[in-house]
Amino acid sequence: MRSVLAIVIFFVFGCKSSEKKEGLQMPGAYKMLSQSVKSDSTDTTFANANQLKIYTDDFMMYANVNSPDSISGFGIGSYSIGNDTLTENVIYSANDSIGDSTHRTYKLNIMKSGNGYEQNIPGMQGNNGQKFDLKEKYDSVGTGATTPLDGAWKQLARYDIKGKDTSSFPATQYKTYHSGYCIWGNTWKDSLNKVHTGIGFGKFTMPAVNKVKESMIASTFSEVRGHDFDIDVEMMGNDKFKQTMSVGDGSKSVEVYERLKK
Repeated sequence: MRSVLAIVIFFVFGCKSSEKKEGLQMPGAYKMLSQSVKSDSTDTTFANANQLKIYTDDFMMYANVNSPDSISGFGIGSYSIGNDTLTENVIYSANDSIGDSTHRTYKLNIMKSGNGYEQNIPGMQGNNGQKFDLKEKYDSVGTGATTPLDGAWKQLARYDIKGKDTSSFPATQYKTYHSGYCIWGNTWKDSLNKVHTGIGFGKFTMPAVNKVKESMIASTFSEVRGHDFDIDVEMMGNDKFKQTMSVGDGSKSVEVYERLKK
């Protein structure tokens, strides 16, 4: 069972989506409902997938966390729809202790169904050489709300301020806002040069032009998961913003982001 799940996780992080119907529109936020794996030796459905995926007008981002194994992953890239194919151009992805900045293109199939969509990927091959068919079902959860933050962003800098001391936190981090939901994902290295992956996703609102409230549904980190965060936001034009969040010990965490563009 574990080997099958590992294969599923490997491809969930790398491959998403599907066959375009006429007038297909993807922008929105989607919660994964299930994954089904079928091969010559197994036919298994996983109904507890903890994954959110967001499509903006030009970009997609997904993130998931497997609580029993504490494995987190995410991916981000642009996408396009044409010639009955949804094409995703992934620019960065990460899974547990691996971060990958190799640009990859996936041509995928999608079928809209009810309040979401169903994805079917036949003839996939796992890292053990086994071939299988993968089906994923998603439910639309977006609110339809629009804000100045809607879009995909890359972090330019993060630093913590405590009193007169300022310390930077080097990491690769992306963040996406759309339709009342947000996702962030990052990778960083510890003192032993080992890569770690962290994610968080949930709902957000902008109660004021300079305020964001994020309610995290899932995260790698217990101190984030299930908690609300009130964040000060400074829009620096249309394509850059700075967020400042107060921490319990009296310090402040500051992050600067730049909008991704095709």
